[in-house]
Amino acid sequence: MVFLMNTQKPETQRALSRYLAKQLFFLVLVACTLFLCAKDAMWTMAWLFIASLLLVMAANLLAMDRALLAERSKIQKGTKGWDIALSAFVAIIGPYLVWITAALDRRYGWGVAIPLWASGIGLLVFLLASFFATWAMHTNQFFSATVRIQDDRNQNVVDSGPYALVRHPGYLGGIIGILATPLALQSSVALLPALLVSVGFVVRTALEDRTLMQELEGYRSYAQQVKYRLVKFVW
Repeated sequence: MVFLMNTQKPETQRALSRYLAKQLFFLVLVACTLFLCAKDAMWTMAWLFIASLLLVMAANLLAMDRALLAERSKIQKGTKGWDIALSAFVAIIGPYLVWITAALDRRYGWGVAIPLWASGIGLLVFLLASFFATWAMHTNQFFSATVRIQDDRNQNVVDSGPYALVRHPGYLGGIIGILATPLALQSSVALLPALLVSVGFVVRTALEDRTLMQELEGYRSYAQQVKYRLVKFVW
Protein backbone atom coordinates (compact mmCIF):
# COMPACT_ATOMS: atom_id res chain seq x y z
CA MET A 1 0.00 0.00 0.00
CA VAL A 2 2.92 2.36 0.67
CA PHE A 3 4.20 1.62 -2.84
CA LEU A 4 0.74 2.39 -4.24
CA MET A 5 0.68 5.76 -2.52
CA ASN A 6 4.22 6.65 -3.62
CA THR A 7 3.33 6.14 -7.29
CA GLN A 8 0.36 8.54 -7.24
CA LYS A 9 0.19 12.28 -7.85
CA PRO A 10 0.08 14.46 -4.69
CA GLU A 11 -3.66 15.20 -4.99
CA THR A 12 -4.40 11.51 -5.52
CA GLN A 13 -2.21 10.62 -2.54
CA ARG A 14 -4.19 13.04 -0.39
CA ALA A 15 -7.48 11.56 -1.58
CA LEU A 16 -6.21 8.04 -0.95
CA SER A 17 -4.94 9.02 2.49
CA ARG A 18 -8.30 10.57 3.39
CA TYR A 19 -10.15 7.50 2.15
CA LEU A 20 -7.92 5.03 4.00
CA ALA A 21 -8.02 7.07 7.21
CA LYS A 22 -11.82 7.25 7.12
CA GLN A 23 -12.14 3.53 6.39
CA LEU A 24 -9.73 2.59 9.18
CA PHE A 25 -11.55 4.84 11.64
CA PHE A 26 -14.86 3.36 10.50
CA LEU A 27 -13.64 -0.21 11.01
CA VAL A 28 -12.27 0.50 14.49
CA LEU A 29 -15.48 2.28 15.45
CA VAL A 30 -17.61 -0.64 14.27
CA ALA A 31 -15.48 -3.08 16.29
CA CYS A 32 -15.68 -0.91 19.42
CA THR A 33 -19.43 -0.47 18.97
CA LEU A 34 -20.11 -4.19 18.62
CA PHE A 35 -17.85 -5.49 21.36
CA LEU A 36 -18.37 -2.73 23.94
CA CYS A 37 -22.15 -2.70 23.59
CA ALA A 38 -22.33 -6.50 23.65
CA LYS A 39 -19.70 -6.80 26.39
CA ASP A 40 -18.55 -9.95 24.61
CA ALA A 41 -15.12 -9.98 22.97
CA MET A 42 -15.64 -13.63 21.97
CA TRP A 43 -18.65 -12.93 19.74
CA THR A 44 -17.76 -15.09 16.73
CA MET A 45 -20.19 -13.59 14.23
CA ALA A 46 -19.10 -10.06 15.13
CA TRP A 47 -15.48 -10.95 14.33
CA LEU A 48 -16.57 -12.55 11.04
CA PHE A 49 -18.69 -9.51 10.22
CA ILE A 50 -15.73 -7.17 10.80
CA ALA A 51 -13.56 -9.40 8.61
CA SER A 52 -16.26 -9.19 5.93
CA LEU A 53 -16.28 -5.40 6.17
CA LEU A 54 -12.52 -5.42 5.67
CA LEU A 55 -12.91 -7.56 2.54
CA VAL A 56 -15.55 -5.21 1.16
CA MET A 57 -13.38 -2.16 1.87
CA ALA A 58 -10.46 -3.75 0.04
CA ALA A 59 -12.69 -4.66 -2.91
CA ASN A 60 -14.08 -1.13 -3.07
CA LEU A 61 -10.58 0.34 -3.07
CA LEU A 62 -9.54 -1.92 -5.94
CA ALA A 63 -12.76 -1.13 -7.81
CA MET A 64 -12.21 2.64 -7.90
CA ASP A 65 -10.03 4.50 -10.36
CA ARG A 66 -8.07 7.55 -9.20
CA ALA A 67 -10.72 10.07 -10.28
CA LEU A 68 -13.51 8.24 -8.47
CA LEU A 69 -11.33 7.88 -5.37
CA ALA A 70 -10.88 11.65 -5.27
CA GLU A 71 -14.59 12.17 -5.92
CA ARG A 72 -15.63 9.93 -3.02
CA SER A 73 -13.01 11.14 -0.54
CA LYS A 74 -15.08 14.18 0.53
CA ILE A 75 -18.37 15.99 -0.07
CA GLN A 76 -18.06 17.77 -3.41
CA LYS A 77 -19.42 21.09 -4.63
CA GLY A 78 -22.87 20.72 -6.15
CA THR A 79 -24.09 18.03 -3.76
CA LYS A 80 -27.85 18.26 -3.35
CA GLY A 81 -28.75 19.71 0.04
CA TRP A 82 -31.34 17.04 0.78
CA ASP A 83 -28.76 14.30 0.22
CA ILE A 84 -26.28 15.45 2.87
CA ALA A 85 -28.55 14.29 5.70
CA LEU A 86 -30.00 11.37 3.74
CA SER A 87 -26.62 9.96 2.72
CA ALA A 88 -25.39 10.29 6.30
CA PHE A 89 -28.41 8.32 7.51
CA VAL A 90 -28.17 5.40 5.06
CA ALA A 91 -24.36 5.17 5.13
CA ILE A 92 -23.47 6.00 8.75
CA ILE A 93 -26.23 6.72 11.27
CA GLY A 94 -28.64 3.99 10.20
CA PRO A 95 -26.08 1.17 10.03
CA TYR A 96 -24.73 2.17 13.45
CA LEU A 97 -28.25 1.90 14.85
CA VAL A 98 -28.40 -1.62 13.42
CA TRP A 99 -25.02 -2.57 14.92
CA ILE A 100 -25.77 -1.06 18.32
CA THR A 101 -29.15 -2.78 18.46
CA ALA A 102 -27.63 -6.12 17.46
CA ALA A 103 -24.90 -5.77 20.09
CA LEU A 104 -27.36 -4.87 22.84
CA ASP A 105 -29.55 -7.77 21.75
CA ARG A 106 -26.51 -10.00 22.11
CA ARG A 107 -25.96 -8.64 25.60
CA TYR A 108 -29.52 -8.68 26.93
CA GLY A 109 -31.16 -11.37 24.79
CA TRP A 110 -34.11 -9.25 23.67
CA GLY A 111 -34.99 -11.13 20.50
CA VAL A 112 -35.48 -14.61 19.11
CA ALA A 113 -32.34 -16.75 19.14
CA ILE A 114 -30.79 -17.17 15.68
CA PRO A 115 -28.70 -20.32 15.11
CA LEU A 116 -25.12 -20.03 13.90
CA TRP A 117 -25.86 -21.68 10.54
CA ALA A 118 -28.59 -19.12 9.78
CA SER A 119 -26.24 -16.33 10.78
CA GLY A 120 -23.66 -17.75 8.38
CA ILE A 121 -26.20 -17.54 5.55
CA GLY A 122 -26.91 -13.93 6.52
CA LEU A 123 -23.21 -13.12 6.39
CA LEU A 124 -22.90 -14.71 2.94
CA VAL A 125 -25.87 -12.68 1.67
CA PHE A 126 -24.30 -9.53 3.15
CA LEU A 127 -21.05 -10.22 1.30
CA LEU A 128 -22.75 -10.99 -2.02
CA ALA A 129 -24.89 -7.86 -1.78
CA SER A 130 -21.86 -5.74 -0.90
CA PHE A 131 -19.86 -7.13 -3.82
CA PHE A 132 -22.83 -6.44 -6.12
CA ALA A 133 -22.63 -2.80 -5.02
CA THR A 134 -18.85 -2.94 -5.59
CA TRP A 135 -19.52 -4.17 -9.13
CA ALA A 136 -21.72 -1.11 -9.66
CA MET A 137 -18.95 1.11 -8.31
CA HIS A 138 -16.40 -0.47 -10.64
CA THR A 139 -18.71 -0.10 -13.65
CA ASN A 140 -19.76 3.48 -12.95
CA GLN A 141 -16.89 5.97 -12.82
CA PHE A 142 -19.41 8.56 -11.56
CA PHE A 143 -20.39 6.53 -8.46
CA SER A 144 -20.26 9.53 -6.14
CA ALA A 145 -20.77 9.27 -2.38
CA THR A 146 -23.46 11.96 -2.59
CA VAL A 147 -26.01 12.97 -5.22
CA ARG A 148 -24.78 15.63 -7.61
CA ILE A 149 -24.53 16.14 -11.36
CA GLN A 150 -20.80 15.90 -12.07
CA ASP A 151 -20.44 18.45 -14.87
CA ASP A 152 -16.83 18.96 -13.80
CA ARG A 153 -16.17 15.30 -14.67
CA ASN A 154 -18.30 15.25 -17.85
CA GLN A 155 -20.79 12.83 -16.34
CA ASN A 156 -22.69 10.63 -18.76
CA VAL A 157 -25.19 7.79 -18.46
CA VAL A 158 -23.78 4.35 -17.61
CA ASP A 159 -25.89 1.47 -18.93
CA SER A 160 -23.57 -1.54 -18.78
CA GLY A 161 -22.89 -4.19 -16.13
CA PRO A 162 -25.45 -4.11 -13.30
CA TYR A 163 -26.89 -0.89 -14.75
CA ALA A 164 -28.34 -3.01 -17.57
CA LEU A 165 -30.45 -4.78 -14.93
CA VAL A 166 -31.75 -1.92 -12.76
CA ARG A 167 -31.05 1.81 -12.67
CA HIS A 168 -29.68 1.94 -9.11
CA PRO A 169 -27.79 -1.32 -8.45
CA GLY A 170 -25.62 0.23 -5.74
CA TYR A 171 -28.69 1.02 -3.65
CA LEU A 172 -30.11 -2.44 -4.31
CA GLY A 173 -26.91 -3.94 -2.91
CA GLY A 174 -27.12 -1.57 0.06
CA ILE A 175 -30.70 -2.57 0.86
CA ILE A 176 -30.04 -6.30 0.68
CA GLY A 177 -26.83 -5.89 2.67
CA ILE A 178 -28.43 -3.93 5.52
CA LEU A 179 -31.37 -6.35 5.71
CA ALA A 180 -28.94 -9.28 5.91
CA THR A 181 -26.92 -7.65 8.69
CA PRO A 182 -29.29 -8.50 11.58
CA LEU A 183 -29.23 -12.16 10.53
CA ALA A 184 -25.43 -12.08 10.22
CA LEU A 185 -25.19 -10.64 13.74
CA GLN A 186 -27.76 -13.06 15.19
CA SER A 187 -30.28 -10.35 16.08
CA SER A 188 -33.98 -10.38 15.19
CA VAL A 189 -34.49 -7.04 16.99
CA ALA A 190 -31.95 -5.26 14.75
CA LEU A 191 -34.26 -5.90 11.81
CA LEU A 192 -36.32 -2.86 12.91
CA PRO A 193 -33.59 -0.23 12.35
CA ALA A 194 -32.49 -2.17 9.25
CA LEU A 195 -35.96 -1.68 7.78
CA LEU A 196 -35.69 2.06 8.50
CA VAL A 197 -32.39 2.23 6.63
CA SER A 198 -33.99 0.36 3.73
CA VAL A 199 -36.75 2.96 3.60
CA GLY A 200 -34.03 5.62 3.54
CA PHE A 201 -32.44 3.90 0.54
CA VAL A 202 -35.78 3.81 -1.28
CA VAL A 203 -36.39 7.51 -0.62
CA ARG A 204 -32.87 8.35 -1.78
CA THR A 205 -33.37 6.25 -4.90
CA ALA A 206 -36.57 8.12 -5.76
CA LEU A 207 -35.02 11.55 -5.22
CA GLU A 208 -31.83 10.73 -7.10
CA ASP A 209 -33.75 9.20 -9.98
CA ARG A 210 -35.88 12.34 -10.26
CA THR A 211 -32.74 14.50 -10.21
CA LEU A 212 -31.12 12.45 -12.96
CA MET A 213 -34.31 12.58 -15.05
CA GLN A 214 -34.33 16.37 -14.81
CA GLU A 215 -30.64 17.19 -15.06
CA LEU A 216 -28.58 14.42 -16.72
CA GLU A 217 -28.68 14.32 -20.50
CA GLY A 218 -29.62 10.91 -21.86
CA TYR A 219 -31.03 9.56 -18.60
CA ARG A 220 -34.66 9.63 -19.77
CA SER A 221 -33.76 7.48 -22.76
CA TYR A 222 -31.86 5.10 -20.49
CA ALA A 223 -34.90 4.92 -18.18
CA GLN A 224 -37.03 3.84 -21.12
CA GLN A 225 -34.63 0.97 -21.79
CA VAL A 226 -34.06 -0.04 -18.14
CA LYS A 227 -37.51 0.47 -16.69
CA TYR A 228 -36.96 -0.47 -13.05
CA ARG A 229 -35.13 1.52 -10.40
CA LEU A 230 -34.38 -1.22 -7.85
CA VAL A 231 -36.35 -4.43 -8.41
CA LYS A 232 -37.28 -5.85 -11.79
CA PHE A 233 -41.03 -6.01 -12.46
CA VAL A 234 -41.73 -4.18 -9.18
CA TRP A 235 -40.25 -0.64 -9.10
